[in-house]
Amino acid sequence: MPKKSGVFDVAIDVRGIIEPTKQQKENKMLIEQALEIVIKQMKVSGFRKRTISDYQLHMKHYREITGSTYLNEITSKSIYDWLGSMTVSNQTKLTRLKCFKAILSKFFDNGWLEAKFWKQINVKVDKNVKKGATGNDISVLLSLLDLNTFIGLRDAVAIITLFKTGIRINTLGQLEEKHIDFDTLTLNLDGSILKNHKMLQLPIDEQMAKLYKVLIQQNEKIRARYNQKNNYLFISQKGTSLDTKSTNNAISKRLHKYSKEFDLKNINPHAIRRGYGKALLEKGANVALISKALGHSNLAVTNLYLDLDVSEVATNLRTYL
Repeated sequence: MPKKSGVFDVAIDVRGIIEPTKQQKENKMLIEQALEIVIKQMKVSGFRKRTISDYQLHMKHYREITGSTYLNEITSKSIYDWLGSMTVSNQTKLTRLKCFKAILSKFFDNGWLEAKFWKQINVKVDKNVKKGATGNDISVLLSLLDLNTFIGLRDAVAIITLFKTGIRINTLGQLEEKHIDFDTLTLNLDGSILKNHKMLQLPIDEQMAKLYKVLIQQNEKIRARYNQKNNYLFISQKGTSLDTKSTNNAISKRLHKYSKEFDLKNINPHAIRRGYGKALLEKGANVALISKALGHSNLAVTNLYLDLDVSEVATNLRTYL
């Protein structure tokens, strides 16, 4: 005789709803689906469009090369197959691999992958340390600019700002008058214009403060003439903002032009930024402080910027013996 059901007995078998299905057990979540969720998370977290675009581009390329559709098809072998298909330099492969690893780490953080097997995958690259601009390089360049013109003045102030604060070129393009505190002689940079999204305060000197005031006066004249409404510190000849969020903005292009025109080496945004870090080191600042000022995520990146050779390391260490 069948057991009589009571009011607290559930007549429907819900085990198939609660227990994972065979597909879930085998981790057959679509890569496309997982990436879509991660991209939404990144947008909410405020990641840059360029970063998100790189995620999508590299994952698409990986899927095309390997034919992978599901997460459980991503293996060390398939990643090496993807890397091996590329006809680019090892440095480019490494850059793409780092981006791909970042995607997989987000998959792991969401609980879709059980282990970080990709940690052991690497591409060997011989590091060619790029030289930084020196104070003499900057002085020579400034002496060649026509400071009686708006463009000459703007570019000179931009170059001095880069060399004395170490900010990135895209941050420079987004600087506004509100970021300058003339009373305390500081640049107060909010996270929205910095790569690491963290607020940063950087000191400026009296010379920079005076130059900023002159440039702001010139900016006001130009904006008034062309009926432009903005408060950017560095603007175009017609008063419009520069390509503010690009590393290839107008100032960057002008530096490239000056480098070619005057046959100057180490005159580019990265070289000037490296020069700032090296100048701080020579004045006695420690690596941790320099790393903080440059907004680096770790000290390893800062060490590359400092361009220390073997003899310099030995000389500096001797003072601690």
